[in-house]
Amino acid sequence: MCPTTENDPSVRDLAATSPRGEAQGTSRRAVLGAFAASAVVATPLLATTQASAAADTSSSALSLVLLGTNGGPPPLANRYGISSALVVNGRTYVVDCGRGAVTQYLRAGLSMPSLAGIFLTHLHADHVVDFYSFPLLAAGASGDQGFQEPVAVYGPGPAGIPSTVAGAPGAVPGTVAMTKLAGQAYAASPTFFMTEHVGIDPATLLDVHDVLPPAATAASATNTAPAMRPFTVMENDDVKVTAVLVPHGAVFPAYAYRFDTDHGSVVFSGDTAPSPNVITLARNADVLVHEALYPEGLAGLGLPQSLIDHILATHTDVAELGRIAAEADAGALVATHLGPGDPAAVSDPTWRRLLRDSAHRVDYGGRMLLGTDLMHLPMHRNPTRQG
Repeated sequence: MCPTTENDPSVRDLAATSPRGEAQGTSRRAVLGAFAASAVVATPLLATTQASAAADTSSSALSLVLLGTNGGPPPLANRYGISSALVVNGRTYVVDCGRGAVTQYLRAGLSMPSLAGIFLTHLHADHVVDFYSFPLLAAGASGDQGFQEPVAVYGPGPAGIPSTVAGAPGAVPGTVAMTKLAGQAYAASPTFFMTEHVGIDPATLLDVHDVLPPAATAASATNTAPAMRPFTVMENDDVKVTAVLVPHGAVFPAYAYRFDTDHGSVVFSGDTAPSPNVITLARNADVLVHEALYPEGLAGLGLPQSLIDHILATHTDVAELGRIAAEADAGALVATHLGPGDPAAVSDPTWRRLLRDSAHRVDYGGRMLLGTDLMHLPMHRNPTRQG
């Protein structure tokens, strides 16, 4: 399902103004004129062939691809699980691995050899269910279909609390332990392949790191997201990745990530209630990719009131997104992790109206874009502007 954006009013609005309504002149928004123009033409290219998508991705030094945009564990037939990809100088960094992430990665024209990193915002099922599928399915692949070197993985460290799951390890595992346990659970397949000399241990394809907040934050499972400054998670020649803690109910740690490159900056909120930490992290970012909840859309889903109350307390109302983007002075906002994600509950035109209303309410003149599965947004820095 590859959407087009030719008739999407939120896309047409992208080219208009920068956040305060002034002409684009600041260096941090230098990427956005071309970003806006590209957004209109790039997604229809995805609808043609996989080869077209790959060629289009390689045409920009920085591209954002939304692999899946559904919020919540229940699977949908018409929207894939939450996952995004950022392509920087031909290398791909995946943020979260919801249901169908591997399938969508390939449908987007992205290659396994280009995968350089995976970042997990938190360890809820809808963000990690397809994580181990990447190495497990690539372990027997070779040549152009397989990994060329181990993929770096960064995700939340241990929560520091006991597990309540029968038969599980005593403490809730972090990303390193989760990966080890997944390898053990799926040991049969690579063992059989390796016995026949046609595969390798999937664990050798990953270089996994637990991300823990700086000790000075005094964060814990009972103080999950204190006010803090961003801290560095990873840095290489392509990108610097920083993070902050975000509040998401009992989940700890839960992170938002910022990717700074020579070609632009992109922030992923992860799952979060409204948080000043996100605004701090997204300050002057070119694009803020933020989760979105429409409370009224929950009414017809038949959910128990206790679950509705939990969802409302742990996510961000779409009505708040204009304010968040304005306070961060972000150049553009892309709404994803849509809740409810089922178009039968909340239609795409309704989401776009809600985003416009959110921006108008606070006079935010930046770009507000509804994320859709396989949406591809190339970003080009204007060479006439200083970085």
